[in-house]
Amino acid sequence: MKYIRKTILTTAIAVSATLSSAVWAENLPGDGITVQPIQSTIAEETFQTLIVNKAMQALGYTVKGTKEVSYNVAYTAIAAGDATYLADNWNPLHKDKYAAAGGDEKFYRKGEYVKGAGQGYLIDKKTADKYNITNIAQLKDPEIAKHFDANGDGTADLTGCNPGWGCEGVIEHQLDTFGLRETVDHNQGNYSAIIADTIARYNKGGSIFYYTWTPYWVSGVLVPGKDVVWLEVPFSSLPGERSNVDTTLANGKNYGFQMNSMHIVANKKFTDANPAAAELFAIMKLNINDISAENGMMAKGANTQKDINAHADGWIKAHQKQFDAWIETAKEAAM
Repeated sequence: MKYIRKTILTTAIAVSATLSSAVWAENLPGDGITVQPIQSTIAEETFQTLIVNKAMQALGYTVKGTKEVSYNVAYTAIAAGDATYLADNWNPLHKDKYAAAGGDEKFYRKGEYVKGAGQGYLIDKKTADKYNITNIAQLKDPEIAKHFDANGDGTADLTGCNPGWGCEGVIEHQLDTFGLRETVDHNQGNYSAIIADTIARYNKGGSIFYYTWTPYWVSGVLVPGKDVVWLEVPFSSLPGERSNVDTTLANGKNYGFQMNSMHIVANKKFTDANPAAAELFAIMKLNINDISAENGMMAKGANTQKDINAHADGWIKAHQKQFDAWIETAKEAAM
């Protein structure tokens, strides 16, 4: 009988230890904590946001549905603690927005999520070659500008940047600085709709003039060097705190915009209290070409929330080893 009691006791201890190990193994750093991701209204930024969301879920956080707002509202909401993080902090394009909402005192921003994001002005290669157009300053000439007139008013129509995105401030500043107000109209509104009209005009043989950025699907449809060419600017000129910045690239070309990186920016109080999330945000990396490829799938019709979610899941599966390494490193930061 004594032997039986000893065996039962030993077994009970072993089972208890096993259960304790199982509970410990499931005790993730984000357990019991709810986060609110936020993004701009640009659908093509959903993919990179979802990858961050899924990584946060892997750490145990309860992730609410992503809210879509303007960039200005996004920074204000994160600073106030009404949202937790934004996966698409364009730097330095959003430098003024970041600073106005509280800067490093309110935000956590470490590491570079995406590198090599470019912006600028382009025209169709056929018109560029025919009239030897290489610089946006040439559009001060009404005879050059009228080739890009889409509505018959005699001025060039620039497919521009939505108000609130950040790029619109640069474009408006440069139209004044480069003396283009009399010959160029900056068309703003729903960029997706306006660029669709621009592409349709190109497909009909018309001349086009537009602003765009990378990563984005447009450069997969209108391929720089083949269908279109980048225009240089006469000199560097940016608004606000960046007025003295030289936008000349390493290859000597100057397209008027700085190269950008995208960062994950988060509420600083949240990251101070959640070292696992802070570490995750600092180490995640996403290749810009992967974003362009996904945006290309969206442009071809695979653009529902279900589609984009499947794209994010597919990317994680294809990079599972790297994804798992992020999660393990983030977990270690919380120990």
